[in-house]
Amino acid sequence: MAVVITLVLSIYQRMTGPTYPQKVTVEWNGDSVKVKLPRSGVQHDEMVALKGVPSDVKAQIHYRRYPTHDEYTTKEFGRNDGVWQAALPVQPVGGKLQYYITVDGKDYPADEPVVIRFRNDVPAGILIPHILLMFAAMLFAVYTFMLVITRREYSKWLKITVATLFVGGFIFGPLVQHAAFGPWWTGFPYGTDLTDNKTLLSFLFFLAALVTLKWKHNRWVVALAVLFMIAIFSIPHSAYGSEYDYNNQELSTGR
Repeated sequence: MAVVITLVLSIYQRMTGPTYPQKVTVEWNGDSVKVKLPRSGVQHDEMVALKGVPSDVKAQIHYRRYPTHDEYTTKEFGRNDGVWQAALPVQPVGGKLQYYITVDGKDYPADEPVVIRFRNDVPAGILIPHILLMFAAMLFAVYTFMLVITRREYSKWLKITVATLFVGGFIFGPLVQHAAFGPWWTGFPYGTDLTDNKTLLSFLFFLAALVTLKWKHNRWVVALAVLFMIAIFSIPHSAYGSEYDYNNQELSTGR
């Protein structure tokens, strides 16, 4: 049950985050197809592909630097290996582009353009341990909560949760942040990165639960720490993070 709950929370966080591709339904002549518009790119031109759109349909991409008041640049999609493709030009680390596509005279997304942020590629040797440890911390936290509500011994799993969260969030987390954008920490007091800040807040709650382990009402503190962790980790990942300031030509931590 703990594994299922953790998987659901992880999938939800991933799919609602600002780096998950945005899906739009493109229509032409009575036909339609779902395409994915990327919202995260590394240090090379990012290709936008319109798989399933036939060759006789006209397609364009419009983009500009974000957040700026630049005029949109318009490019025609080209056919490559039977697929419509267009390149979004690479931006400085933390730089963003705002873009939308036009297919058969209709704009997508119709409500608001997509924003894509560029970063450095993160080595798998850093990224994979970070992801696994953060997943494990959530899993151990949920399992600890289940032990608490069933009135079973939970102190060992609370300690494991705290240790895993610390290593995943405060050792591998800064390593990933540094590899992707440069800074080691962009949460409080240096910036407003929600990923760093929610990790910090969650750790403080669990630290309070660990410090009060001998208290007779510690179960309630542990339960609160776990519920708080679930609540804040439901906040989309990577929101309000590092962003390149085109006016000052420097990376901002979102302060």
